Amino acid sequence: MTDRAGRPLLFLDIDGTLLPYGGARLPSAAGEWDDWQHTSNPQLAKIDLTHGPRLLALPCVLMWATAWMDDANEVIAPLLGLPELPVVDLPQAPDAYGADLLHWKTRALVRAAAGRPFIWADDEITGLDRAWVSRHHRGRALLHRVEPEVGLTTTDFLVFQRWLGGL
Repeated sequence: MTDRAGRPLLFLDIDGTLLPYGGARLPSAAGEWDDWQHTSNPQLAKIDLTHGPRLLALPCVLMWATAWMDDANEVIAPLLGLPELPVVDLPQAPDAYGADLLHWKTRALVRAAAGRPFIWADDEITGLDRAWVSRHHRGRALLHRVEPEVGLTTTDFLVFQRWLGGL
């Protein structure tokens, strides 16, 4: 899989994945999210800047799969030294959701993958999402849940490398 069109996809979440919560109070009102998704957010100092080169070294196509949408390219990509990445067309994030419901991104990610192998790195993946993807996606998929308090770790990157190497 050397050409870009045939490479597996890596759908990247931001909050709790690249941007660990680490005790931060998350926005509770719609207007607070504008400040959260801005370069002035002090939580951005918690992003591990080594993640950019690690992500770029993976043999896959990186794509944003986050409620940040285009703000990911304006705020997060420059911090990590990433080029502008494609943004998955996601539905509007609901005000509330839980582990007993299919995640609001799941259907859109399967649609975006269009049968290609993919990794989904997110802190909100549940068994329900895994079951739905296994029934509705014809390609291989790794739904990798990240611990939101710490975000991505070296171990997570090793899991990605092993999975991608097995394709």
